[in-house]
Amino acid sequence: MASAGETDYDADQLRELGGRVLELEAGSILALRERLDAGFVAACRYMLGCRGRIVVLGMGKSGHIGGKIAATLASTGSPAFFVHPGEASHGDLGMITAQDVVLALSNSGETGEIITILPLIKRLGVPLISLTGNPASTLAQAASVNIDVSVAQEACPLNLAPTSSTTAALAMGDALAVAMLEARGFTAEDFARSHPGGRLGRRLLLLIDDIMHTGDALPRIGADAPLRDALLEMSRTGLGMTTVLDDDHRLVGIFTDGDLRRSLDRGVDVHDTRVREVMTRGGRTIQRGALAAEALHLMEEHKINALVVLDQDGRVIGALNMHDLLRAGVV
Repeated sequence: MASAGETDYDADQLRELGGRVLELEAGSILALRERLDAGFVAACRYMLGCRGRIVVLGMGKSGHIGGKIAATLASTGSPAFFVHPGEASHGDLGMITAQDVVLALSNSGETGEIITILPLIKRLGVPLISLTGNPASTLAQAASVNIDVSVAQEACPLNLAPTSSTTAALAMGDALAVAMLEARGFTAEDFARSHPGGRLGRRLLLLIDDIMHTGDALPRIGADAPLRDALLEMSRTGLGMTTVLDDDHRLVGIFTDGDLRRSLDRGVDVHDTRVREVMTRGGRTIQRGALAAEALHLMEEHKINALVVLDQDGRVIGALNMHDLLRAGVV
């Protein structure tokens, strides 16, 4: 017999056991496709019509799955939260209002803590959607609509530990959430607003105003200045470019590292040559208030590393480069 910390299984056998679990759970999910029937559609319509919030209930492992489903619903445009059924009968039922929809998870459909509060939910008159593994159960029969998430067997070799059943319930919850996301016309921008701290939030909500260089940090020089002064300005600000402005702070052109290389290849004199003779006229610009993601798109589209920012009157007020977008997590 193997001692503690040892096993009679070799590497191939362990991989085979893991593969068996994945195959069983994948099969359980695929079987759900046949159950996207009128009950699924009715559940979506109840939740789409909800004027309050979707309240998710579940005990034990179903509770953990219910918490994840509530979080997914909330982050995809369907306000939702999780309530522990055991706590609900001790005061938390007051969190459910007549404007809400209740989504209850129970594989057996006979979870005592949920069955106890069924009369109170019914008294509120709110739609009750159940996800059960037994359509004939008390919960399924009491629900406004029941979605069958039963599985042929658990992935546990003893057919006891909730494995396939919890995976199936989670997948059905995702199916409900994403179906409603599409039906609501929920966009990437909407998603970003509920995830402002994430990478997508930074990409879609960050404005160039938050990261551009302004004031003394903005490289600027007059068109009649010698090339030497342009090099000093570029070194001072470290943006790899300088704006070239007229007396009204309007953009005449830009001078970049690339312009410098081309000038040196031609053998220009940095002391006698004027910036206007070697600059790039015009230059790519963007209006203040634009999204940083838009700035990234322009830089990638035109294969450039910097942009000049203009105000509503067309005057230069800032500049940013690819390194600024990298530091902000936009790239």
